[in-house]
Amino acid sequence: MTTGPVSTGPVSAGPAAAVLAIDGGNSKTDVALVAADGTLLASVRGGPSNHQGIGSERATKELTSLVASAAAIAGLPAVGPVAQHTSACLAGADLPVEEADLNRLVQSLGWSITSTVVNDTFAVLRAGLADAGPHWGIGVVCGAGINCVGVAPDGRTTRFLSLGELSGDWGGGGALGPLALWWAVRAEDGRGPETELRTAVAAHFGLDRVEDVVVGMHLGTIDYSEQHGLVPLLFAVAGQGDQVARDVVLRQATEICLMVTVAARRLDLLATRGVPVVLGGSLMTARDPLLSQAISDQLAASLPGAEVRVVDVPPVAGAALLGLDHVGAAPAAAVRLRDAARMTW
Repeated sequence: MTTGPVSTGPVSAGPAAAVLAIDGGNSKTDVALVAADGTLLASVRGGPSNHQGIGSERATKELTSLVASAAAIAGLPAVGPVAQHTSACLAGADLPVEEADLNRLVQSLGWSITSTVVNDTFAVLRAGLADAGPHWGIGVVCGAGINCVGVAPDGRTTRFLSLGELSGDWGGGGALGPLALWWAVRAEDGRGPETELRTAVAAHFGLDRVEDVVVGMHLGTIDYSEQHGLVPLLFAVAGQGDQVARDVVLRQATEICLMVTVAARRLDLLATRGVPVVLGGSLMTARDPLLSQAISDQLAASLPGAEVRVVDVPPVAGAALLGLDHVGAAPAAAVRLRDAARMTW
């Protein structure tokens, strides 16, 4: 987790910002100021800003600090709006009512003349779409958790509650890491099949037995959050042919494809050729061969002709692109922004 703002100065002197873009997440927050021609004026990174995890007061303070830092870097006045439009894509904006509440908060802070707040999965979707023509498709984020949204060519949208196990979700690092430990424990005590996860998990923590890992977590000498570090290990073991680990990775692929297929069905896109399917989040951008191939194979059967792509710019670029769309910027502005994003972030 980034503990303080990390900034880049303006790419070049330019007009006042047209868009204030925010990608607010559970572990970090990115803020960017972008001119109408797509010039990146400033970008800063700070800590988490999900109000569900750290509280509304702390989240607001973090966002306010980052916006002020970005404005200072861009040479904009400290008082008054810093942009024409704020495009905020926030973790924790899981329901329309939450988006509306957060948008009212953003408006009250006076950063811009207009604003929109949407779930951060919409930023990933836009980041992976072509800049010319209508922006539609299905986006999946699979990082610490999992989420999926869809936009039809006619503008209709669909989404999932994405509240974790409570709303029927499974997957992401928050599920895979603990499951790697679960299978390792069961292999060691005899309740489950043998798997290389048994020795790999213990070695990951520098211990002789998986039991020692579990006891360490129970007693607090090992933080529960360290289970997330088992995700790369799980993929590595799966890549070596271990059946237990492979089954977990394939289950993740199935869950991703199920969400995509359901979203396509809701939007009447099952018979549409060339549906853009955008994959983002740390598990997707890692491009694990087994997971990637399984997703491609399953979607070839459930959504034939889908155009599967992994985002190559960060979600804050997607938020900025949504903002440029809102202010009516030309496609060339989006191209310029993407080029800056690839060099800067």
